[in-house]
Amino acid sequence: MSHPPASGGTRVPWAEVHPAVRASVEEFLGAPVAEAVTQPGGFSPAAAVRVRTEDGRRAFVKSVGPEPNPDTPRIYRSELKIAAALPASVPAPRLLTGFELAGWVTLVFEDVEGGHPELPWRRDQLDLVRDAVGRMARALTPSPIDAPPIAEVFGEAFQGWRRLTGEDTTGLDPWALRHLGELAELESSWERAAAGDSLVHADLRADNILLSGERVYVVDWPWACHAVPWFDLVGMLPSVGMQGGPRPWELFDDPDPAVTAVVAALAGYFVRQSRQPAPPGLPTVREFQGAQGVVALDWLRRRTGWA
Repeated sequence: MSHPPASGGTRVPWAEVHPAVRASVEEFLGAPVAEAVTQPGGFSPAAAVRVRTEDGRRAFVKSVGPEPNPDTPRIYRSELKIAAALPASVPAPRLLTGFELAGWVTLVFEDVEGGHPELPWRRDQLDLVRDAVGRMARALTPSPIDAPPIAEVFGEAFQGWRRLTGEDTTGLDPWALRHLGELAELESSWERAAAGDSLVHADLRADNILLSGERVYVVDWPWACHAVPWFDLVGMLPSVGMQGGPRPWELFDDPDPAVTAVVAALAGYFVRQSRQPAPPGLPTVREFQGAQGVVALDWLRRRTGWA
């Protein structure tokens, strides 16, 4: 069996975080850090570290500087704003503090004793996550906090098919190439289809989920926005199918044309992004996007019924 591509940026060890940042974290926690364990997974060229202080206090620290990817501090700034505003009803680790210092953006969370779902996906863990995502959608409709509309967050990104109409399409999937004009038109209706008043995570995958016994925690909220309540589940399913779980159509069969428009936008994003050069500090992201694109395209083919 072939293994799906790993999710992972190039993590920064705790010792390489700016000294002033480390000192501030220790000051907040009330004692020097005695142990710092880097956490794998995710697509951020940053520090993601579980720390334990000399007096036994634990926390999870995320911190990023301006290198190697200048976009990442902006993303962490957004996450800091959202994490500070999330209500207690959301199954997310609690933000203890956050700050900007010496060009670094740092978030300190409660430490959750748990791990990512096992891959390939186990059905019992997947069912646990799906139930949690459903509860989360209900708890966050209408959104309890201010956030941008999804069209503002992904409007630039979800133009994959429309951009491909004017680009080199060598090696593009034959079905997609045959229907490129129709796909571009279908994709163009995604913003209207996805508009809603729920707060969604908008980047849900196994590497953004922690399981602690029967509890599910959703982490990494920088893309949170207002959308339809089903967006998180639909957005997650291509990665589930790619990581050994059931195919999307086995888990979500709502025939609503709005879903098809959103699946078209997701597929176009993954397919086009996988054809771009890797961004700095994220060597595996294009392969990961490409694998999701294969699943999303298969789902789209089934939903449209186009030959």
